[in-house]
Amino acid sequence: MSSQLPEDLLQAALEVRQQAYAPFSEFLVGAALRTSSGEIFRGCNVENRSYGLTNCAERVALGAAVSAGFREFDALVIATSGGVVPCGACRQVLVEFCQQLTVFLVDVDKDPQTTGFSQSVELAELLPGSPTL
Repeated sequence: MSSQLPEDLLQAALEVRQQAYAPFSEFLVGAALRTSSGEIFRGCNVENRSYGLTNCAERVALGAAVSAGFREFDALVIATSGGVVPCGACRQVLVEFCQQLTVFLVDVDKDPQTTGFSQSVELAELLPGSPTL
Protein backbone atom coordinates (compact mmCIF):
# COMPACT_ATOMS: atom_id res chain seq x y z
CA MET A 1 0.00 0.00 0.00
CA SER A 2 1.25 3.44 -0.89
CA SER A 3 1.92 5.88 1.92
CA GLN A 4 0.34 8.68 -0.14
CA LEU A 5 -2.80 10.03 1.52
CA PRO A 6 -5.83 8.95 -0.59
CA GLU A 7 -7.79 12.13 -1.42
CA ASP A 8 -11.17 10.37 -1.60
CA LEU A 9 -10.70 8.86 1.87
CA LEU A 10 -9.47 12.17 3.26
CA GLN A 11 -12.57 14.00 2.03
CA ALA A 12 -14.88 11.27 3.34
CA ALA A 13 -13.26 11.34 6.79
CA LEU A 14 -13.35 15.14 6.99
CA GLU A 15 -17.02 15.25 5.94
CA VAL A 16 -18.25 12.55 8.32
CA ARG A 17 -16.26 14.08 11.20
CA GLN A 18 -18.75 16.95 11.12
CA GLN A 19 -21.53 14.48 12.01
CA ALA A 20 -19.81 13.28 15.20
CA TYR A 21 -21.83 13.32 18.39
CA ALA A 22 -19.34 14.43 21.03
CA PRO A 23 -21.10 16.66 23.57
CA PHE A 24 -18.94 15.47 26.46
CA SER A 25 -15.39 15.50 25.10
CA GLU A 26 -15.99 17.82 22.13
CA PHE A 27 -13.39 15.64 20.37
CA LEU A 28 -14.71 15.02 16.86
CA VAL A 29 -13.44 11.99 14.95
CA GLY A 30 -14.11 10.99 11.35
CA ALA A 31 -13.02 7.72 9.78
CA ALA A 32 -13.13 6.48 6.21
CA LEU A 33 -12.38 2.81 5.55
CA ARG A 34 -11.71 1.49 2.03
CA THR A 35 -12.46 -2.08 1.07
CA SER A 36 -10.00 -4.01 -1.07
CA SER A 37 -12.49 -3.58 -3.95
CA GLY A 38 -12.63 0.22 -3.54
CA GLU A 39 -15.85 0.90 -1.63
CA ILE A 40 -15.64 3.53 1.10
CA PHE A 41 -17.42 3.30 4.45
CA ARG A 42 -17.58 6.23 6.84
CA GLY A 43 -17.91 6.47 10.59
CA CYS A 44 -17.91 9.16 13.24
CA ASN A 45 -17.67 8.88 17.00
CA VAL A 46 -20.93 8.67 18.92
CA GLU A 47 -20.43 9.48 22.58
CA ASN A 48 -22.46 8.45 25.57
CA ARG A 49 -22.35 9.97 29.03
CA SER A 50 -21.13 6.54 30.14
CA TYR A 51 -17.84 6.79 28.23
CA GLY A 52 -17.46 3.02 28.01
CA LEU A 53 -20.54 2.91 25.77
CA THR A 54 -19.10 5.40 23.29
CA ASN A 55 -18.73 4.12 19.72
CA CYS A 56 -15.46 5.12 18.09
CA ALA A 57 -15.46 6.35 14.49
CA GLU A 58 -13.20 3.51 13.34
CA ARG A 59 -15.51 0.82 14.70
CA VAL A 60 -18.59 2.58 13.32
CA ALA A 61 -17.02 2.56 9.82
CA LEU A 62 -15.94 -1.06 10.19
CA GLY A 63 -19.39 -2.10 11.42
CA ALA A 64 -21.03 -0.43 8.43
CA ALA A 65 -18.66 -2.23 6.05
CA VAL A 66 -19.10 -5.62 7.70
CA SER A 67 -22.90 -5.22 7.77
CA ALA A 68 -22.76 -4.54 4.01
CA GLY A 69 -20.88 -7.82 3.52
CA PHE A 70 -17.27 -6.64 3.25
CA ARG A 71 -14.40 -8.32 5.09
CA GLU A 72 -11.22 -7.14 3.34
CA PHE A 73 -9.80 -3.63 3.71
CA ASP A 74 -6.66 -1.83 2.59
CA ALA A 75 -6.75 1.74 3.94
CA LEU A 76 -8.23 3.77 6.77
CA VAL A 77 -8.11 7.54 7.22
CA ILE A 78 -8.78 8.93 10.68
CA ALA A 79 -9.32 12.69 10.99
CA THR A 80 -8.90 14.28 14.42
CA SER A 81 -7.51 17.34 16.07
CA GLY A 82 -3.88 16.41 16.61
CA GLY A 83 -3.87 13.34 14.32
CA VAL A 84 -4.16 10.77 17.12
CA VAL A 85 -3.85 7.00 16.78
CA PRO A 86 -6.83 4.65 17.26
CA CYS A 87 -7.58 3.40 20.76
CA GLY A 88 -6.65 -0.13 21.78
CA ALA A 89 -10.18 -1.46 21.31
CA CYS A 90 -10.28 -0.14 17.74
CA ARG A 91 -6.88 -1.63 16.98
CA GLN A 92 -8.01 -5.02 18.24
CA VAL A 93 -11.28 -4.96 16.28
CA LEU A 94 -9.56 -3.83 13.08
CA VAL A 95 -6.87 -6.51 13.29
CA GLU A 96 -9.66 -9.11 13.46
CA PHE A 97 -10.24 -8.39 9.77
CA CYS A 98 -6.87 -7.35 8.44
CA GLN A 99 -3.33 -6.87 9.59
CA GLN A 100 -2.27 -5.42 6.24
CA LEU A 101 -4.11 -2.14 6.67
CA THR A 102 -2.50 1.24 6.13
CA VAL A 103 -3.79 3.76 8.65
CA PHE A 104 -3.49 7.47 7.79
CA LEU A 105 -3.66 9.81 10.76
CA VAL A 106 -4.81 13.29 9.75
CA ASP A 107 -4.46 16.35 11.93
CA VAL A 108 -7.42 18.56 11.00
CA ASP A 109 -5.66 21.54 12.57
CA LYS A 110 -3.17 21.46 9.69
CA ASP A 111 -3.78 21.75 5.97
CA PRO A 112 -3.16 18.26 4.54
CA GLN A 113 -2.39 19.80 1.14
CA THR A 114 0.48 21.96 2.41
CA THR A 115 1.74 20.49 5.69
CA GLY A 116 0.82 16.88 5.01
CA PHE A 117 -0.84 14.41 7.28
CA SER A 118 0.52 13.42 10.65
CA GLN A 119 1.65 9.96 9.57
CA SER A 120 0.78 6.68 7.96
CA VAL A 121 1.37 3.45 9.81
CA GLU A 122 0.60 -0.20 9.28
CA LEU A 123 -2.01 -1.63 11.64
CA ALA A 124 0.36 -4.44 12.61
CA GLU A 125 2.74 -1.78 13.97
CA LEU A 126 -0.04 -0.33 16.13
CA LEU A 127 -0.84 -3.73 17.63
CA PRO A 128 2.42 -5.67 17.84
CA GLY A 129 2.25 -9.29 18.78
CA SER A 130 -1.26 -9.78 17.43
CA PRO A 131 -1.92 -13.29 16.12
CA THR A 132 -1.59 -13.89 12.39
CA LEU A 133 -4.93 -14.25 10.66
